[in-house]
Amino acid sequence: MSLRRRLGSLFKSQSELDLTDGSIPRSLFFLSFPIVITNLLQVGYNLADTFWLGRYSTAALAAISLGFPLVYLFISLGLGLTVAGSVLVAQHTGADQPEQAEYAASQTVVFTLLAGLVLGTLGFQFVAELLGVFGAEPAVLTLATDYMEVISLGLPFLFGFTVFIALMRGAGDTVTPMLVMFGTVVLNVALDPLLIFGVGPLPELGVEGAAIATVFARGSAMVVGLWLMFRGAHGIQIHLRQMIPDLAYSKKLLRIGVPASVENTGRAISVNAVLVIVTLFSTPVVAAFGVGIRVFSMIFMPAIAIDRGVEAMTGQNIGAGRQDRVVATNRFAAKTSFLLLSVLGVVTFLFAPEIIRVFDDSPAVVAEGATFLRWIAPTFGFVGVLRAYSGGFRGAGKTLTAAAIAVLLFGFIRLPIAHVASQGLVPIDGWFFAAPNPTGIWFAFAVSGIVAAVVAAGWFERGGWRGGDLTERSAAEADAESDPDPTEEPTAVSDD
Repeated sequence: MSLRRRLGSLFKSQSELDLTDGSIPRSLFFLSFPIVITNLLQVGYNLADTFWLGRYSTAALAAISLGFPLVYLFISLGLGLTVAGSVLVAQHTGADQPEQAEYAASQTVVFTLLAGLVLGTLGFQFVAELLGVFGAEPAVLTLATDYMEVISLGLPFLFGFTVFIALMRGAGDTVTPMLVMFGTVVLNVALDPLLIFGVGPLPELGVEGAAIATVFARGSAMVVGLWLMFRGAHGIQIHLRQMIPDLAYSKKLLRIGVPASVENTGRAISVNAVLVIVTLFSTPVVAAFGVGIRVFSMIFMPAIAIDRGVEAMTGQNIGAGRQDRVVATNRFAAKTSFLLLSVLGVVTFLFAPEIIRVFDDSPAVVAEGATFLRWIAPTFGFVGVLRAYSGGFRGAGKTLTAAAIAVLLFGFIRLPIAHVASQGLVPIDGWFFAAPNPTGIWFAFAVSGIVAAVVAAGWFERGGWRGGDLTERSAAEADAESDPDPTEEPTAVSDD
């Protein structure tokens, strides 16, 4: 078999996958594997910035380490809408309601773009104040502000591509977003060194150059994604006539999306809050934390992909009334994610210094970054379990449950432990508790991951995922489906 055929056998189009019947391992693999590639490519944006800025200066690297959690926060605030759209599309697809799926997708796109515009404007106005909370060194703070101002203006583009990925995934197509992402990552990687260092007539822009490259590349991806959805040849189709904001339908999107935003925002706020504690230590510790978080994100791509795959499969099976497959899918995903992430944890533990050195070879950064990775590596499998079940809750329409678990993990476990354990507040005169020590922060990451996994698994097995069918139609929705004139403006869909 040729290499091309071997590679082709790893991917299946939407028409070749039936998520509501057949082998669960097969469906989850072919749905999730392209998401792994897509997410690895998406992390490529951040890794390219980290790689080139690490060679530009340590201050520049610390600046994007400071800015990255804020980027995550902005995106998380709008991510709830994309999750709502993905879940609605998945459930309507499973219930064989294509008109409802297309209306959900069209409304999700317009509200997500509006959210990106509003958040981008607010972010640009207040980014300096938000970053000032971290109390970083003035030089680092200035560079981080320059970086985040550009990113803030580009939020509509970032949101636009994110919603494209989510809606296509809900419909069962994860290959098309992967191909689009590949092209834009190549563009970003090519632009990064040109804009950061300045080549020929291009000026040396440093951290601003990295931000411009990211925004331009993701903007290009958004344009391609919207074009594909308007054509409707792959995954889901959207219609311009259905993109007039429907305030009644927005209630449904917000009811599903707000808890999803809380879940993702909880993660983002946690990283930002932990960063406040991290900045109490030296700049090398801040840089080590930034590199460690990026490595952490890259390693967790398989778990996140399984999470998103479970979300889509659960949604479609809920719509199809296949609750037996919902349980089987989530259990299989949790076991698979635990084993896969545990293996990656062993590799990370053994080669932690070498991994950190790829991004920053400063001895202090390598030492602290390796310590961080070695504390959290043994718990990777548990975080994989957490992500698998979280995807199941979301796909079942129980976004509030997933949010509650995230708040428990980040707000009530990780953050308090990180503060107390790293600041010498534990009444133990020994180990790293004896005096302020960043090891206490790494310890908090390990403990919180284990506890949250146990809670998520127990909650699911008690039936906490049931009762989330979103495909029940109102009279207005039924009228919209039966309208024989495709050129007529659709009846507003109501969730009342």
